[in-house]
Amino acid sequence: MPTHTVSQRYLSTRGGSYDFSFEEVVLKGLASDGGLFIPEEIPVLPSDWATKWHNLSFEDLAYEIFSLYISSSEIPSTDLKDIVRRSYATFRTKDVTPTVTLDKEKNIHLLELFHGPTFAFKDVALQFLGNLFEYFLVRRNEGKSGRDREHLTVIGATSGDTGSAAIYGLRGKKDVSVFIMHPHGKVSPIQEAQMTTVMDANVHNLAVDGTFDDCQDFVKALFADPEINRMHKLAAVNSINWARILAQITYYFYSYFNLIRQQSFLPASKVRFVVPTGNFGDILAGYFAKRMGLPAEKLIIATNENDILHRFWESGKYEKHPVYGKEAEGGFVEDGVKAHEGGVKETLSPAMDILVSSNFERLLWFLAYEVYSTSADAVSQRRAQAGDHVKSWLNDLKSKGGFGVNKEILSAAKEDFASYRVSDEETLATIKHIFTAPSSKGYVLDPHSAIGIAASLRDVEVAGSPSVHHISLATAHPAKFSNAVEQALPEDRTYFLEKVLPEEFKGLEDKPRRVSLVKKAEGFKGISRVVAAEVEAELQAADKAGR
Repeated sequence: MPTHTVSQRYLSTRGGSYDFSFEEVVLKGLASDGGLFIPEEIPVLPSDWATKWHNLSFEDLAYEIFSLYISSSEIPSTDLKDIVRRSYATFRTKDVTPTVTLDKEKNIHLLELFHGPTFAFKDVALQFLGNLFEYFLVRRNEGKSGRDREHLTVIGATSGDTGSAAIYGLRGKKDVSVFIMHPHGKVSPIQEAQMTTVMDANVHNLAVDGTFDDCQDFVKALFADPEINRMHKLAAVNSINWARILAQITYYFYSYFNLIRQQSFLPASKVRFVVPTGNFGDILAGYFAKRMGLPAEKLIIATNENDILHRFWESGKYEKHPVYGKEAEGGFVEDGVKAHEGGVKETLSPAMDILVSSNFERLLWFLAYEVYSTSADAVSQRRAQAGDHVKSWLNDLKSKGGFGVNKEILSAAKEDFASYRVSDEETLATIKHIFTAPSSKGYVLDPHSAIGIAASLRDVEVAGSPSVHHISLATAHPAKFSNAVEQALPEDRTYFLEKVLPEEFKGLEDKPRRVSLVKKAEGFKGISRVVAAEVEAELQAADKAGR
């Protein structure tokens, strides 16, 4: 592809797929060898990038960053600017992702990522991804009519936030049907209401009488089924889709520029980003930003008690530690704690309740590329070797439940990252501390964001310098996990209802709903029949409308 730079061409982390365009990786989602797509190289910014980007709006900054990974031969600049503008016009604040200071003395700041339609950080990526899907389909269908038009069927499983963010990103999109499965009665009432009260004809909620594991198994089975793939073009929206990582890079740069405009940020000041994470996607975007040239001293991983990432940075061993029965119990059913996959420890931060991190292999590829080869080796050889290492590690994870890396890989990982594990008790204490502290009095954190702040407070002591600023990512609005917040602030329920609960949430659970109940016993073939019937109904409606 002579029209593409190396950062605009993509390969698989497992070494079996090369030279893909941006459009191909967005629509495919997952490589045919089972790997995840990454750019062939991470672009390094020119020396004057900060001067040029310093005063850009969020939208203009996103355009500049996206242009480094998307060739104008695929999406012309005017079209990309329009996609970006429409993606972030749905946010409730002009800044899209504003930064607030919680502790001036300790230089702790909070990057609020919950101002999108569903009040979660995933909106930043999924609003963009929804518009990308539509753009590519409109272009492919130009001049076509009726059944000749290409139709995309998006299928996903959710334990809460991904489903609602995907639905709000895809609702009403032309030539796209979206099917989101959730475990019936196991997601939080707010999350369920956000999904099922969307009445757009192309949105289909499937409530499965099983677990999140069952929903995920159905999705995997559908993507592997030759029959449904012959009849429908399937696409994925979960965090393995490269476009979601790309979209999240922007707010690292944007928050940095917000920070350096503050009087407290001096020439000798440094910045560390603290990210509450389970699947490693959000902090991976920070890694790309850092590799591009963002002067982040460190990326801090903050996990809950499902701490596979923290244990890796402590020991170099990436191993599943499943727990069951009484040992696994915790959190609140009302906040969606029962929607997780089997074997995890239930916590107050259910969106981070994971056994393994689905995006971690992207980092592993870059570590293997740097450690196991040198610039003297042929690039194709270096890429193949990195893919072989990743494939070997992931095979061990699947067959043995884990793998270990050598000290060189671990040392390379520690150059950019550090990690902390935060308990439920510390999460509650942090919500209470921030709410009552004079510098942040009245500010209410959700439990996931509280994990990031707890890690920030601990890392302040480690950093040991007043010139180090911490930007912690706030991934959800506190009203989405209100039971954990109420446990931390039991005397302040009236304050929460009057000052914190968004107007958009009031009465949401009383609105009409559209959802189909699906029996687990019907298996993925039952899901397949529902998908086929609903897509056919949509296509017939389009035929009648003469589209």
